[in-house]
Amino acid sequence: MSPDPLAWEPLDRSVAYTCPGFDVVNETVRLPDGTETDFDYLTEPASVCILPFRPDGDVVCIDEWRQAVGRVNRGLPVGGTEPGDDDLEAAARRELAEETGHEADRLEPLVTVEPANGIADAVLHVFVAHGCRPTADQQLDHNESIRVRTMGYEDLLEAVGAGEIRDGRTVLAVSHYELFGTEDE
Repeated sequence: MSPDPLAWEPLDRSVAYTCPGFDVVNETVRLPDGTETDFDYLTEPASVCILPFRPDGDVVCIDEWRQAVGRVNRGLPVGGTEPGDDDLEAAARRELAEETGHEADRLEPLVTVEPANGIADAVLHVFVAHGCRPTADQQLDHNESIRVRTMGYEDLLEAVGAGEIRDGRTVLAVSHYELFGTEDE
């Protein structure tokens, strides 16, 4: 099979910057017209986002300080996968427990997206968690400041629609769930 005529040909690759959680990659590429140029992008492990419903239908949300925007951000639990995380559901369960102290009776995959594929190779796997109950204390990373709160689903949906919740992963998860639900629904 011949490559797509839009494809760029990688010529050289190096890591320009590395830190916990992501790397910035510099590639020299040949464009379809033959021009050689540099292209930088962020590379990071896949992540999971959880839309966690309690038995009463409320959603377990988090308030988290986000330094890049200088404010508390309301959203859903999200976390990166770790080396050896072959089971995405297990990674979602771990992140739900670590960030909220909740466990779910069952999880269903909702959608997988590339949220910023013009500048990053990030892949986000979204799950819906059912029957979430608090079972333990949070196990936060050293750089996480998180407060757990619950919201009625309709209140969450309204906050997303009104632009009060601006976290892209949360907006995507709630919107996709509202539009398409899950296979079991």
